[in-house]
Amino acid sequence: MIGPYALLIGRIAVGVVFLVHGLQKFTGMGISGVTGFFDQLGIPLAGVAAPVVAVLEVAGGLALIVGAGLPIAGVLLALDMLGAIYFVHLSNGFAVDKGGYEFVLTLAAASLVIGFSGGGAFAADGLLRRKRESAASAA
Repeated sequence: MIGPYALLIGRIAVGVVFLVHGLQKFTGMGISGVTGFFDQLGIPLAGVAAPVVAVLEVAGGLALIVGAGLPIAGVLLALDMLGAIYFVHLSNGFAVDKGGYEFVLTLAAASLVIGFSGGGAFAADGLLRRKRESAASAA
């Protein structure tokens, strides 16, 4: 019965990575710095993309940590990472030590796995689902 707890640990670990990266976009370079960086990379609508990505990574990271809205969070975070692969890492090849897409591909895949797994132990989605099923069976 380790599965739900292993998923909980993975959910929290991946969520923390996204949360920290999102917070860094606010506190490190700041949104204006991230916008400038995105503009240099050729990301369309960098002034919109920068705050959207920062908020997505913070909110999505928190969603993974608590296990809420997992399918939506998982898909959005995976799309975020696919954008990072396309605009930043793809030209550097696979290896992370050369700036490649190895790490962001792993985050994209993990986001999807977690998003469609049910979340494991103590996931808010699972707790709400069980509460609704219990209420429905009692009616």
